[in-house]
Amino acid sequence: MELLKQRIRKDGKIKEGNILKVDSFLNHQLDINLFEAIGMEFKRRFEGEEITKILTIEASGIAIACIVARYFNVPVVFAKKTQTKNIAGDVYTSKVESFTHGKVYDIIVSKEFLKSEDKILIIDDFLANGKALLGLGQLVKDAGATLVGAGIVIEKGFQVGGEIIRESGIRLESLAIIDEMSVEDGIKFRD
Repeated sequence: MELLKQRIRKDGKIKEGNILKVDSFLNHQLDINLFEAIGMEFKRRFEGEEITKILTIEASGIAIACIVARYFNVPVVFAKKTQTKNIAGDVYTSKVESFTHGKVYDIIVSKEFLKSEDKILIIDDFLANGKALLGLGQLVKDAGATLVGAGIVIEKGFQVGGEIIRESGIRLESLAIIDEMSVEDGIKFRD
């Protein structure tokens, strides 16, 4: 998606440790016009698929998932990273390691919101090591639902996540795949 790549080149900031900061438009301050284009692109890529729910993980994936859900006219369910008093009753849970935060989280979704008849599209902002996506996929599997695929805004192609996800058989659609990035040389995208 060329519009997204241009925005990453213009406003993305590369930090030590293979961190790409896109908080000026993707995951802190949100460029809704860009999100609309992202939503349209995911709708195009998953056209013809029956999708009943969008699943994401808090926090950065929620806004993107909401825009994408408008194009599919389905609800968004997001996995929480902490147990709260608002989640009562039975839950699905999975462990997820965050590349950015260097933490392991127990992600939680109430069984009320994931059913065996659901056809799920996972949406998230980044794919690095694949742990979040695999954890979300485990929740879908535990619910007996169907995982239609995963839409990722930015994939770090130089990390193992994309390869792991593709080898696991999950349909993966990434809008921008970064093959190389460094402070000195900038960002190189996969064609």
